[in-house]
Amino acid sequence: MTPEPTPDGPLTFSFLTLFPELLAPFASEAILGKARERGLVDVNLVNMRDYSQNKHLKVDDTPYGGGAGMVIRVDVAERALASLPPADEVILFSPAGQPFTQAVAEELAGKAHLVFLCGRYEGFDARVEGLVTRELSIGDFVMMGGEAAAACVLEAVARLRPGVLGDADSHRADSFSSGLLDYPEYTRPLEWQAQEVPEVLRGGNHAAIAEWRREQALKRTLSRRPDLLTSAPLTPQDSATLLTLGATPDDLKGWGAPPPPPPKKPKRKKKPDATPSGT
Repeated sequence: MTPEPTPDGPLTFSFLTLFPELLAPFASEAILGKARERGLVDVNLVNMRDYSQNKHLKVDDTPYGGGAGMVIRVDVAERALASLPPADEVILFSPAGQPFTQAVAEELAGKAHLVFLCGRYEGFDARVEGLVTRELSIGDFVMMGGEAAAACVLEAVARLRPGVLGDADSHRADSFSSGLLDYPEYTRPLEWQAQEVPEVLRGGNHAAIAEWRREQALKRTLSRRPDLLTSAPLTPQDSATLLTLGATPDDLKGWGAPPPPPPKKPKRKKKPDATPSGT
């Protein structure tokens, strides 16, 4: 298939790894595979062993000062980086890194070339930190290497590039993109184990559907991730909805939410015109 690049060209992901075979299938299937075929995304897997400069392809060594495990050498990482074209960002996966969020994904999606260093063993020599522009963490837990984190970032960022998703607006309503958790979705069957699709979704009233979805997104966020409300772009009507869902005025103040709209004054009924008396 002939690539159909976007006007800005593809977004290139370069991954420096000791196990490129872990990322190769992930980057070749489903939506990512189609995006690569169309020239929207490019994935470059760099095996750091190719830059070991020894016959055993050894890239690590024992840590100075002693301790368990092996450490990836800084000179190996530097040679692998030098083999690549200039990058907008060189990113190291690290537990000390900036938390990876949807906002970070949106920022990275606007770049042209991203390089990621995927560690193994006890990680990289600390001097590698001087070769990168940013450190990222996908959560407070420990994994065996950076490849799984790389796969998460690849999918989260690539899907934001124009043309990658079938519906250009589909990601804007996703959880975190809107600042809230996503509203619940339904499809066939209409009824399953005594649970029916909500009536509002079957009525065809698009304004009512939009209102219901916003209320449900607020309800889910309030009950499951209220911490997100501190940074969500809330409207006065959202504040009124949150109050009906159980939030308090102090909650709204703590989230920095705007005050709800003032209650509507009841309309006064017009007095009927006096009927002229008969003569």
